[in-house]
Amino acid sequence: MRPALLLVLVLAVLACAPRPGADVLLPVADGTVPDATTKRVWMVTTRARDPVSAWSFGSGRAPSPDYGYFDISVPPDHKPGAIEWPKGRPDPATDFVTLGQVSLAPRAFLQDLGHEQTGVYVHGFNTSFQEALYRLAQLSADAHVPGNPVLFSWPSQAHVAGYIADRDGADYSRSALAGLLSDLSRGRRTAEPVMVLGHSMGGRLTMEALRQLKLEGRSDVLDRLEVILAAPDIDLDMFREQMAVIGQLKHPLTVLVSSDDKALAFSARLAARRERLGTVDVKDPAIRELARRMGIRIIDITDLPSDDPAHSRYVSLLSGAGENAVTNVFQGLRQAGAYALDQLGL
Repeated sequence: MRPALLLVLVLAVLACAPRPGADVLLPVADGTVPDATTKRVWMVTTRARDPVSAWSFGSGRAPSPDYGYFDISVPPDHKPGAIEWPKGRPDPATDFVTLGQVSLAPRAFLQDLGHEQTGVYVHGFNTSFQEALYRLAQLSADAHVPGNPVLFSWPSQAHVAGYIADRDGADYSRSALAGLLSDLSRGRRTAEPVMVLGHSMGGRLTMEALRQLKLEGRSDVLDRLEVILAAPDIDLDMFREQMAVIGQLKHPLTVLVSSDDKALAFSARLAARRERLGTVDVKDPAIRELARRMGIRIIDITDLPSDDPAHSRYVSLLSGAGENAVTNVFQGLRQAGAYALDQLGL
């Protein structure tokens, strides 16, 4: 099949999939029900306010980041790994619903966060603000990570045909993410780092922010970060160059890969078949040497049982590992190297 025809078919299929609109961010009056869980998700975004739905953020680019938080209710019978989206009028007994939204000045945002354990989630390509926000609420509820979940949301077009625009939107947000990581790491001990999870194109953005911090001489910030890249949409040669600048991190960088990731295979086709970091083969001696030399961990999660597409398999990994999921997944893997999931004993 010709590539152009394949692209048309992919776009046609994906365009038919229903997706949540900005209305899910409207606060629901009296939205609390017994046994529901409320998750406060902090957010920093380089998206502009949606011109139609002022309570949300669209695909436009803001001249400076917005700060604040959303309170999200997770229903009592929530299934780990899933997001129970409203199919009509939001019902807190069965759906994820928004209870409230607060905008904050940057200083007030940082003061309210304090120095508690903090995790930053950087979403990927083709993702709306509400999809990223609810995904982090789900991960926070299911991974049982203590502390404050912080969403960094960059201006994705939230459309599969917006790949190039998304890449530009991610690059546009590099300085804002570097600034946020610098702010969050201030006053922390290196033994209590800020966790950063970058998914897909968000992994590229995360690496570019780390590179910028290194070029600015901010090794003090890098020493206070623990970074996980899930299905990173990064050209493998570009990753080598990024790591050559960043150098080995105090807390080893972790890369989650899947050989059957069709989204990254599609990305590779758009990039003249250049290999993506998120699909490397951990059995390849060159990849094992790369991991050892760079001081990173590459973990193949291809064989992880999951209802999610391969590109989102990390959700099952972090949602199904019980209490303190992130710690459980990486416990005992402090050293660099390449691993397959069945070697972890999980």
